[in-house]
Amino acid sequence: MKLPPLRAVQCFESVARLNSFSHAATALNVTQSAISHQVRLLEEYLGETLFVRQGRRLSLTPMGEKYYEEISHSLQNIAQASQQIREGESGKIRLAMYSSLAVKWLVPRLESLRQQHPEIDLSLAMFADEPEFSDQVADCFITAHPPKKNYVSDFLYKELLYPFCSQKLWLQIQDKPLPEALWEHPLLSVHSIFKGGNLAKDWQAWCQRGGFTLPDDVKVSHFSHMVLAAEAVKYHQGIAFLNDYFLNEHDHQQNLVRIPMHELPTGDNLYFVYKQSRAKQFEIKTLGRWLKQQCFEHDSDS
Repeated sequence: MKLPPLRAVQCFESVARLNSFSHAATALNVTQSAISHQVRLLEEYLGETLFVRQGRRLSLTPMGEKYYEEISHSLQNIAQASQQIREGESGKIRLAMYSSLAVKWLVPRLESLRQQHPEIDLSLAMFADEPEFSDQVADCFITAHPPKKNYVSDFLYKELLYPFCSQKLWLQIQDKPLPEALWEHPLLSVHSIFKGGNLAKDWQAWCQRGGFTLPDDVKVSHFSHMVLAAEAVKYHQGIAFLNDYFLNEHDHQQNLVRIPMHELPTGDNLYFVYKQSRAKQFEIKTLGRWLKQQCFEHDSDS
């Protein structure tokens, strides 16, 4: 079924609602002649006269009144549907982020978000690799690899890792020279820290940064993900590089110890990412400010 030109319907609705061709032209930021042209096109399409013009007086015909009543609701529904896709449902927002960061960093802080901003209804989507940046996936993202077009990327923090061990292992290490004391214990290497290259690339890069060499005979256990390595550290299974942001108060209470040596930059920065078209949305602006506040407070406490 052929539909009438939407632009013409929009022009008719504005004229009918404002009862003026000139006011409709101002509202739609076009010329009055353009409005008149679109209304004529619509009348020709429908085969009906929609307005009665008597000098300066303008009124709808009975058919025009009936048509206006029908299409005004439809145009309103179109506007609401478009706004919901563009800005999301009011109060509700979906955030997609790396699963490790969600579980270890964000979830323990969500009560703070709820207390400060009870008007925001946040739901989380977690991913291991980079997601598709689409409204079908989430309204906003935390990622190290933001898209280059049509999105805003707000810097959150530079990722730095530090060697961690359990309190039990630290008691065996603390009075011995470093890094030599580390080689007496299993080293836990995480594949996802540096993709590609040799196994134990994280430890090799850290040693190179410190100006020493990783011994050939050191025992290295390999993990696919930092979450797994962190759990192994808790259970005294070795030493691993962990993100200091990644550790919450509960982890520190479980006696995880950051070994006082140099950091390991991964080369990644974390960003809060959202569509340019949604930059002024209240929920996204509020969530972005809160996330930056959490990162700032962490830096201040470090």
